Amino acid sequence: MPDDALIIESRTVRAKHAASLLVLRCQNDEPHILMGMRGAKHRFMPNRLVFPGGRVDRPDLTAPSATSLSEATERSLRKKTNPKLAHALAIAAARELQEETGLSLGHPPRLDVLHYLARAVTPPGSPIRFNARFLLVEARHVSGELGGDGELEGLRFYGLTEALALGLALPTRRVLERLQWWLALPEAERDIQTRTPVLLRDRGWVME
Repeated sequence: MPDDALIIESRTVRAKHAASLLVLRCQNDEPHILMGMRGAKHRFMPNRLVFPGGRVDRPDLTAPSATSLSEATERSLRKKTNPKLAHALAIAAARELQEETGLSLGHPPRLDVLHYLARAVTPPGSPIRFNARFLLVEARHVSGELGGDGELEGLRFYGLTEALALGLALPTRRVLERLQWWLALPEAERDIQTRTPVLLRDRGWVME
């Protein structure tokens, strides 16, 4: 193996498990998604419009929940995880939602209302990498008032058309496009999909 290949391999950063949560609200017959702007001082995706979310913390593995994940969501999450990590990803999504937006899935959080949309892995050459799962919850299942810890600025619900017209980061755009596809499915078919999409580099979706 060439020396430069060894150098590249040694610099590869392991992707940390993370979860983001899309809060969906229908307004004027159009889907709206809760998003906010990451500040300029953030190391990862500064000045970008994103969904609430963050990495899994160790306490998430054993944190209590009011309900378990739905069978469909757990089945999809466990394609690349074990039961404990699947639970932790959902807990992390609920925790980050409350920290960053002030909205809550309850105390302890209710997990059976979460749907799984997609997974995205930051490319190997990046100095900060995440193996992120994107979950969805309808706004009727959350409570509280928008506020949060200030990590996301300008929090509000963006119409899907409005959001896709903005200069979004590629993963954010692809997840919103995936959401469009999911919403177009008959409701009975949304949770019976046998393959789940993962975004690798800029190749679009790869089904797993």
